[in-house]
Amino acid sequence: MAHGAPSSERDPTFAAKSRSTWEVVGRVAIYLRPYKLAAAATVTCAVLSLLASFAFPKLTAYAIDDVIRQGHAELLTPVMLGLIGAFLLRDLFSGLRILVNNHFEQNVIFDMRRDVYSRLQRLPVGYFDQRASGDLMTRVIEDVNSVERVLIDGTEQGVVALVGVLGVGAILIYTNPLLALVAMSPIPVLAAGAMWYTLTAHRRYRRQREASSAMNALLMDNLQGVRQIKAFSREIHEDQRFRERADALRWGTLGIMRVWAIYSPVMSFAGAIGFALVLWVGGRQVIQHQMEPGALVGYLLYLGMFYTPIGQLHGLNQLLQSGRAAGERVLDILDAPKERPDARARQPLRLPIRGEVIYENVRFSYDEGKTALHSINLHARPGEMIALVGPTGAGKSTVVNLLPAFYELTSGRILVDGQDIGGVALESLRQQISVVSQEPFLFNGTIRENILYGKLDATGDELLAAARAANCFEFITNLPEGFETRVGERGVKLSVGEKQRVSIARALLKNAPLLVLDEATASVDTATERLIQEALERLMANRTSFVIAHRLSTIRQADQILVLRHGQIIERGTHEELLAQAGLYARLARIQNTSTIEEGFTKLEVVP
Repeated sequence: MAHGAPSSERDPTFAAKSRSTWEVVGRVAIYLRPYKLAAAATVTCAVLSLLASFAFPKLTAYAIDDVIRQGHAELLTPVMLGLIGAFLLRDLFSGLRILVNNHFEQNVIFDMRRDVYSRLQRLPVGYFDQRASGDLMTRVIEDVNSVERVLIDGTEQGVVALVGVLGVGAILIYTNPLLALVAMSPIPVLAAGAMWYTLTAHRRYRRQREASSAMNALLMDNLQGVRQIKAFSREIHEDQRFRERADALRWGTLGIMRVWAIYSPVMSFAGAIGFALVLWVGGRQVIQHQMEPGALVGYLLYLGMFYTPIGQLHGLNQLLQSGRAAGERVLDILDAPKERPDARARQPLRLPIRGEVIYENVRFSYDEGKTALHSINLHARPGEMIALVGPTGAGKSTVVNLLPAFYELTSGRILVDGQDIGGVALESLRQQISVVSQEPFLFNGTIRENILYGKLDATGDELLAAARAANCFEFITNLPEGFETRVGERGVKLSVGEKQRVSIARALLKNAPLLVLDEATASVDTATERLIQEALERLMANRTSFVIAHRLSTIRQADQILVLRHGQIIERGTHEELLAQAGLYARLARIQNTSTIEEGFTKLEVVP
């Protein structure tokens, strides 16, 4: 394996908690409950189709022994019509089963996929920090399909196979007990083989599902990072990485198929031995005139109908083990703890919001034993601008991410207008906060849809007003399709500055009293920076704003500047107050030829 290439075996995020087959089946079976009538109709049609086929061996034996051998030509036509009628009923019920089953399975897939997606939407941000998007997509799409096949196809085929085995078995015993005993002689071998396969297959299927997730995760990363791949001429490197992931999936699938290539023929051969033994013993009975030739033919046809469902049960075992591995991964999402699961016990924010925000002794750790923030205390009065500065990794983003509760505090509390947000319903809290990130995210839709994301029921006038205030109205109207222009994945068809202004328009339309702003003017030209800065000033007007500052020029007018280092606030005050303190901020402000604050802190690390 190439150095640095990820591996599904090394990455635990592709794995899932091990569960028993019956736990998985029992948990996902609840999705059948709303469709009891469809489930019953599917199974009923399948059983009726099977019962109609039971007439074929009996009519065949009758036609040979009582019609053809006895020379009753007048009976041949009605017997053949009866045979055709049996086939017609068999295929009619089979067609109805397929029709009902398709609707049934698509409804179940829809319900399960909807629930899995809904759960994903309500998981904390930290859950996604630890998982690859491609893996989650695999679980929502491929794994849900595998689970559905166990639920519907497995249930239907299992019932039909059992009815076939028991029904035909009863006919065989009633017709000729001796031949029935011979016919069932391979059953111990078949049962032992099924038990062995059941106990060993799960590991192989789990390995295959993890390899599939690993490959899909890499594929999604590469598609999103295709410009970086081309910029660094890493096509050959990525070819190798994908080859390794695809190879792992290939060998995982081949591992399953190799075992199935041995297991399935052995089980089939065991059934064939039974068939040969019955023909051997039955042939002797015919020779000794203890049995009619037609009766033996009919018995052999019934015997085929007996071994066929046994073979189906073996196939269902394979389906069950595949579904178990997929079900574990689906249930991992459904069982993941939601953000503040006790939402009903939490109160909404009291309106209207004035915008006073207080952090009291706030501590936070992403992982146990690794504290990101130490005793953060701050007081933002209504309408104030709070600027956070510090080197990369100082904790600036962590501080602001705690306000909309993207992460839960380790200790301490945050108050909004005197109300502890720890006891506030998340939807109520986040409705009062607008977030504009440094790297604006636009959905793969139209500009209109992206701006309206801030307020879905906004009027046309409100939309236009927000676009004008964000300084994006002019460039939008100059586009061939205007507001209906599709922006592409992550807004790829727009420039950085255009995307930023659209995201500001979205925040303006939301009109929330609290604002979290990761200032983003470092990667645009001067004219665009001026447009963005004007839009930001309009956005921050009359709002309590928390600004992660990247340039000193943008924070001189801040009501408070907080200097962070190693997760602690080491200095605070206005621009003038911090200059007078002659501390770290003052040293930073004196450095020349510095484009960003982070660059300035880097220089301070080496300049005495």
